[in-house]
Amino acid sequence: MEFRHLGRSGLKISEITYGNWLTHGSQVENDAATACVRAALDAGITTFDTADVYANTAAETVLGQALKGERRESLEIMTKVYFPTGPKGPNDSGLSRKHISESIEGSLRRLGTDHVDVYQAHRYDTTTPLEETMQAFADVVRSGKALYIGVSEWTAEQIRAGHALSRELGFQLVSNQPQYSALWRVIEGEVVPTSREVGVSQVVWSPIAQGVLTGKYRPGAEPPAGSRATDEKGGRQMISRWMRDEVLERVQKLRGVAAELDLSMSQLAVAWVLQNDNVATAIIGASRPEQVTENVAAAGVVIPAELMARIDDLLGDVVERDPGMTARNAPTERPS
Repeated sequence: MEFRHLGRSGLKISEITYGNWLTHGSQVENDAATACVRAALDAGITTFDTADVYANTAAETVLGQALKGERRESLEIMTKVYFPTGPKGPNDSGLSRKHISESIEGSLRRLGTDHVDVYQAHRYDTTTPLEETMQAFADVVRSGKALYIGVSEWTAEQIRAGHALSRELGFQLVSNQPQYSALWRVIEGEVVPTSREVGVSQVVWSPIAQGVLTGKYRPGAEPPAGSRATDEKGGRQMISRWMRDEVLERVQKLRGVAAELDLSMSQLAVAWVLQNDNVATAIIGASRPEQVTENVAAAGVVIPAELMARIDDLLGDVVERDPGMTARNAPTERPS
């Protein structure tokens, strides 16, 4: 396993992070989830990402139980706050001081730890003054309940404003967690340049594009039984944007590049995002331990420039690059 600094901080995290969105507490039984966490640890992964909203808090509990007994100092645990949990009352979501201060307590209790390494704003809250949000995060850091602060799916302008306030308040904003893959590159135009400037790293999710970049979905064919594209609990909806023959045909053309590098298609997809020097880590999920073992092999892989260019040519215009997509996909009001 290789390790990279998170932002301009002294914190190092593993190039591959194990995340439990869409799996722990919902799609995968607890024993299987624990086996995936054990496989991640065995493979050298030290960084684990979750959120209070995943499976309505159950994912944090499952992760905490799976990590029980591990040396806490040898792990980097990241979780998030914003989306509604519990009874979904008027203050059960967002980034108000009230919700942040109450949510960190719940997350720590479920994770079985006295602090998280990175506490992340899961989205930008347009209904709460940014000053209030950042002051609440500053207090969380000063209390020792989080060591660093991150955000997720913030625009370049929001990252810049949040970073400026974090400096004034005396804590470090170190990361942004966006969707990023060879098919979804909307952060490259504005978010990445701004993040480089202010010292923020990307902690990217869905590097395999919800499984599409594995090549298992064939144009003109029904999705494999049991795959994410057939899952009615949320996976099918998330993957639907890629389930077009024109996209699937382009993805199949990457098989030659993967073979040339002696990589599987999923390893190629994960290695591709790690070529971006502003990416600190790629989050992988898994429903089976062998998926963890396979994807970890992408750590440390160097893809030559000529093959990176060939990937661009093969995918062509099915790649989404519009930087405005970050703002258009963001919630405009506090969810309930």
